[in-house]
Amino acid sequence: MATVVAFHAHPDDEIILTGGTLAKLAHAGHRTVIVVACDGHMEQFDDDFAPRLRELHSSAEVLGVNRVEHLGYADSGHGPILYPDPPGRTRFVRAPVDEAADRLAAILTQERPEILLSYDRNGGYGHPDHILVHEVGALAAKRAGIPRVLNATIPRELFAGLTWSARLLGYDATAISTGFTARADITHRIDVSAFASQRMNALAQHRSVLRGGGRFAKIAHTLRHMPTPVQTRLLRWEWFAENGFQRPAPGPLDDIFTQPILVASPDISAGDSNSRQ
Repeated sequence: MATVVAFHAHPDDEIILTGGTLAKLAHAGHRTVIVVACDGHMEQFDDDFAPRLRELHSSAEVLGVNRVEHLGYADSGHGPILYPDPPGRTRFVRAPVDEAADRLAAILTQERPEILLSYDRNGGYGHPDHILVHEVGALAAKRAGIPRVLNATIPRELFAGLTWSARLLGYDATAISTGFTARADITHRIDVSAFASQRMNALAQHRSVLRGGGRFAKIAHTLRHMPTPVQTRLLRWEWFAENGFQRPAPGPLDDIFTQPILVASPDISAGDSNSRQ
């Protein structure tokens, strides 16, 4: 059996891009580990264990994940203002990349995973914490000698006709339409339809976010109240772009343990050749 580590920015991110894959791996008997950079909070909290981290542990339990770790950083927010650091915590985007990479590399050295799951260079839709996850993940994998890094993403083309809904939800439509990864650069597409209900049950553990009324809560509320067949169809696939490889012919692979043969330029790890947001 193999070990796979999924590196995410915040609690609840584990559901969005890798929840089905983690559940599928756990179901097959593989060891899975979630590492988050941030504790999920913009503000100071009263106890020693952030509420959203508690919810992350509950979510991970539903997914069958074996271990959960937090690198010790606070959220940076996603807006024009970078707020001061909360007492005793550094916002992730202020963290030196070397420091954060060393913290992650220490966990990778303990676990010796065959694969690290990270984010593409665009950070998906351009969130600064997500962009930094890509940079820290790539450096930590190199330092720990992890042979393969798969960047969790979504085909950019899926958002071509959804800019109006992005604006309605308060997202930057331009960042979404130019973010994520071009379909031609995606190396793996994993069928996780059998784990849609498990994924929704894991999402339900993030109660503080779901009660918050923010953009993610609106999307999650809509998903959770859809009929199960619709959920299964919408949540059928999870996509990855492997560092250093092109999309194999005739299309993306359906198993993360299968490695593409065609070697590409180093920039493929960024998501595509267009730009980093």
